[in-house]
Amino acid sequence: MSDHPSARPVDVIVVGAGLAGLTCARDLHHHGLDVVVLEARDRVGGRTFSVEIDRQIIELGGQFLGPGQDRAYALAADLGVRVFPTYREGDHLVETAAGRVRRYRGTIPRLSPLTLLDAAQAQARFERLARRIDTEAPWQSPGAAALDAQTLETWIRRNARTRSGRRLFTMACQAVWSCEPGEMSLLHALFYARSAGSLQRVIAVEGGAQQDRLEGGAHELAVRLAHRLGDRVHLNMPVDRIVQDEHGVGVTTGRGATWRAAHVVVAIPPTLSGRITYQPPLSAARDGLTQRLPMGSVIKYMAVYPEPFWRRAGLSGQATSLRGPISAVFDSSPRSGEAGILLGFVEGAEARSMAIRPARDHRAAVIDQLTRLFGPRAASPEAYVQQDWSAEPFTRGAYSAVFPPGAWTQYGRALRPPVGRVHWAGTETATRWYGYIEGAIRSGETAATAVIAS
Repeated sequence: MSDHPSARPVDVIVVGAGLAGLTCARDLHHHGLDVVVLEARDRVGGRTFSVEIDRQIIELGGQFLGPGQDRAYALAADLGVRVFPTYREGDHLVETAAGRVRRYRGTIPRLSPLTLLDAAQAQARFERLARRIDTEAPWQSPGAAALDAQTLETWIRRNARTRSGRRLFTMACQAVWSCEPGEMSLLHALFYARSAGSLQRVIAVEGGAQQDRLEGGAHELAVRLAHRLGDRVHLNMPVDRIVQDEHGVGVTTGRGATWRAAHVVVAIPPTLSGRITYQPPLSAARDGLTQRLPMGSVIKYMAVYPEPFWRRAGLSGQATSLRGPISAVFDSSPRSGEAGILLGFVEGAEARSMAIRPARDHRAAVIDQLTRLFGPRAASPEAYVQQDWSAEPFTRGAYSAVFPPGAWTQYGRALRPPVGRVHWAGTETATRWYGYIEGAIRSGETAATAVIAS
């Protein structure tokens, strides 16, 4: 290992100051271990990120919590971050492919009875399949090879019997996994839903994964965790090399600093962990895994208004669109209601198409769609901001890594086990709530437990 005289030895180095890495570092520190966190960005939080505009917190990253996410709620309580419900009073909106806007209540948009029946029977079939999945070892689930050999698109074509039903399921795929159904293994879709309890829990607001929000934004969790860790967190420290031998681990950053430790926890997305040089090299299986796990594609848009004017019209601020470019809209206003914020997502192929267009085109398309949905007052936001997560060099996409066909059964065994003194964390290693803030927190706790045990 390098003898670069830049940093004193510590017990554990954590790579990445997202919620996984910070949670891991917190637990290690509480156990009495000397730990440092090396973060490539100039901020903490990973895939949670907020900015302040006109004294309003704008959440540009992960922001929702829901029932079953016990560790996230516990962390919020421990850090003194208050939880409040996502606004959902009033009617939701659905925009058809032809541009007609209709009101509805509940989780499923108001479409034709035949479409709704088709979507319901397809979802019931999906839920039955998901209940068979072993989230600890998806490759050992009954029929795993056959499930992993096909895409979710293949399954949709075989099980949704109407064109509108297939379109609705495709939209759900884009909204949940920020990819196209033809890009993802059916086994991965089933595993993901099972890790959250069910597909219904994933897509629902009330009683589902979008039920609650955090005052000050979810990013506040990371900020407060980092504050507790103090000078143990080092920003602007991108790790480019990890060398291990029988005595310990050396971690070298792009700035030329080398840190020494007994163990290292890599708490970044798998595709980014694969860009680090390891000595000795990682196993072929681990390397093959990281080569196959692209991140989803999502752009998040925020339009800020003086007030949530849609509420006076009896609208919840939630909308679903089959026309696009935005597929889903939520009311992201502060709890006080002193400002109105509409949040829109563009995912999958549409996000990749939008990403190559000038920023002014994004704004024009987004504001035009919000105006179609919510009326002329939506045409004049006081502020507008967007976040393309695929353009983030130290994330390269969101919400999480996508497993294509064959990845789980051929390489899944290499996802979680440590390689010598190198351990893995991040929401992609979670067996419960994969892809969510909850999954990130659980993965950090799991990695800390493994390091302490070793």
